[in-house]
Amino acid sequence: MAIDEIRERLLRAAAALEAGEVKYAVLGGNAVAEWVGRIDKAAVRFTRDVDVLIRREDLPAAIKAMRPAGFVFHETFKVPMFIDGEKGSAREAVHLLYANEKVRETDEIATPDVEPFERADGFRVVTLECLVRLKLTSFRRKDQVHLEDMLDVGLIDTSWTQRLEPVLAQRLQYLIDNPE
Repeated sequence: MAIDEIRERLLRAAAALEAGEVKYAVLGGNAVAEWVGRIDKAAVRFTRDVDVLIRREDLPAAIKAMRPAGFVFHETFKVPMFIDGEKGSAREAVHLLYANEKVRETDEIATPDVEPFERADGFRVVTLECLVRLKLTSFRRKDQVHLEDMLDVGLIDTSWTQRLEPVLAQRLQYLIDNPE
């Protein structure tokens, strides 16, 4: 049931942003699930929130678009998000990342733009290359697991190291050389 609620929240947020003509793309665990699911639905992992990429200048339009769908803009520890209703939880929110900006100052690369994107069933998703770069940049344990899932289903392989910045290529090669 929780998985269904997250999927419903994702689709409702995407529909609201599209109705408001706000350019966006889904990233994070839902993007990984979309890409991995295209190859092997049984390999898809559960994620508890929705991560959406928008352009910073589109935030006012996003707030306006999301309000009729029941989402309330909120910011906690400088993390912008839409909680689901007045009593919504930050853990289950639609978290925002801003396009073309570094999430943390120490990140190797900035987030991608919202375009180009791929069309998924009911929402826009970042391209596979953008997703891989984001996961390699963050490189937290959950990002590593997501990358391992993409390696396991054959979405990415050792040939990807040739198209990545050296530090990102080294991280991918580490995962390839050290499968869990």
